[in-house]
Amino acid sequence: MTVRVVLVDDQPLVRSGLRVLMADAPDIDVVGEAGTGAEAVQLVRDTKPDVAVMDIRMPGMDGIEATGLITSAAGATRVLVLTTFDDDEYIYGALRAGASGFLVKDMALDDILGAIQVVAAGDALIAPSITRRLIAEFAARPEPAPRPRPVGNITGREREVLTLVGRGMSNSEIARHLHISVATAKAHVARLFTKLEARDRVHLVITAYETGLVVPPR
Repeated sequence: MTVRVVLVDDQPLVRSGLRVLMADAPDIDVVGEAGTGAEAVQLVRDTKPDVAVMDIRMPGMDGIEATGLITSAAGATRVLVLTTFDDDEYIYGALRAGASGFLVKDMALDDILGAIQVVAAGDALIAPSITRRLIAEFAARPEPAPRPRPVGNITGREREVLTLVGRGMSNSEIARHLHISVATAKAHVARLFTKLEARDRVHLVITAYETGLVVPPR
């Protein structure tokens, strides 16, 4: 399946470079470019791509606000944040806004293409080991957070699984911890996606923190 992508960055050279790199990928089709968050929101509405590769720091509407507007729409396009990561504190705001994953601007082409495919398929880009560190740090930051909300109509076992997902465990780690098969762990996670209307695993992790099932280290 061909993944339809829009590129959002205020630097034309960055967008052009990404477009050239993606031109030879048979399963990725760049359907548009935008230089600001406002342009990105309108472009996504017009073209309905599968993935928006989104910069954070842009004039006017930044990538965080644009991400929130894009991911809140019905049949939302998934957003893959383009960031310097090591020094971009806005990454946490992007998570709250609904981003499904992250790219680093100096990543290898194969990694960039692979990340787009992962997010388009409905998964999160972040590996479990990175999730543990990133989400714990994100949840512990002093910025205002949404009020804690009920977990929803989930079973006791699904609550256990959600807690373990929130701790950054993979499906195989969850299976070992609960003494169940990997297939059963996957099934529980799939039901959590549906019941909690989560876009991907990252958002299950965020839910686990925001509902108090997992408390970030202090």
